[in-house]
Amino acid sequence: MDPAEAFSRLKIGAAQIISEAELRQKLSLGRPLRVKLGVDPTSADLHLGHTLLLQKLRQFQELGHEAILIIGDFTAMIGDPSGRSAARPQLAHEQVLANAESYRAQAFQILDPQRTRIVSNGDWFKPMLFAEVIRLNSRVTLQQLLQREDFKGRVEAQQPIRAHEIQYPIMQGWDSVQVQADVELGGTDQLFNILVGRDLQKEEGQAQQVVFLMPILEGLDGVQKMSKSLGNYVGIKESPNEMFGKLMSISDALMARYYPLLLGRELSAEPHPMAAKKKLAQEIVATYHSAAAGRQARADWERRFSEKRLDEAALPEFAPAGDERNIVSLVVAAYRDVFSLTKSRGDVRRLVDQGSVQLRGEKLRNVQAALTLQPGDVLRLDKTRAVRIK
Repeated sequence: MDPAEAFSRLKIGAAQIISEAELRQKLSLGRPLRVKLGVDPTSADLHLGHTLLLQKLRQFQELGHEAILIIGDFTAMIGDPSGRSAARPQLAHEQVLANAESYRAQAFQILDPQRTRIVSNGDWFKPMLFAEVIRLNSRVTLQQLLQREDFKGRVEAQQPIRAHEIQYPIMQGWDSVQVQADVELGGTDQLFNILVGRDLQKEEGQAQQVVFLMPILEGLDGVQKMSKSLGNYVGIKESPNEMFGKLMSISDALMARYYPLLLGRELSAEPHPMAAKKKLAQEIVATYHSAAAGRQARADWERRFSEKRLDEAALPEFAPAGDERNIVSLVVAAYRDVFSLTKSRGDVRRLVDQGSVQLRGEKLRNVQAALTLQPGDVLRLDKTRAVRIK
């Protein structure tokens, strides 16, 4: 493809490119570029937030470039401190390796395996002698590292920064040297780490990588970054019905952001918001399952919620504990145990006041009432979620 046209296509959706002139120049080299994406397998599953970067990496592949997927088996044991107010829990190497196997399989739902090189950064960090680690650390000053907004904020708040955390950007930067990356993809919170890679490449006499940043995808709450630990995520391995139901719970404002980031196009002003949301959910399910699964998930959702035929629907099961017979406690537990969502008791009381909470098709109005539950009862939590009592 003509380099100018390739640049125009790649730029769509990008949050920042450092620099655009450098990327144009690299696209004119007449060879496949080495496009790096590092992932730390801190959990077993990928979610939609991860897919923004994987989809952009796939776009580079479709233009003839090589994807280099770095599995951060060593960096994952530290945990990226970007955007964190405290150190991440450290993981055992065995757990990281198990997660990495799952990551690989899920990544190839998006990437072309024939144009993907997968490497682990343990390949170069594991054999390093301590003297080599010291020399690598000597290339970066503490003042540089403390310019990071997250580190700076923790210093000002008198929160601890563990010594191992400041190794992370150095290690990520060294990954770029090892694979001689032409471009590195990352979220906007990765700017500092990728710039460290540019500095280390320059010191090694390599051409500096282009920094290619993608936006951070907000989670289902519309506020915080999509994260499994926060419970505001949609996993790409989740069932079609679960994915569809979660996406139907987002706000209209968040839907307008998901359209360009996840589907690559702007939300049309014409459709009714509910119709647009169903289309969004159906297309995302189709992407990670199949077109038939997307249609079926939509039909199931409409049967459950639009037509209110919950008794006939396949609903997730919920087994309440013996002390959860109060309406508020019951609904709080159902959100937590079935949907991994945290709802305060105040949130649930408001849902009750609005008539959203129903048992066996009847609205529950008295938050003090004790409930008598039977196996098979349908408990509706809100407009988009319901469970069957186990």
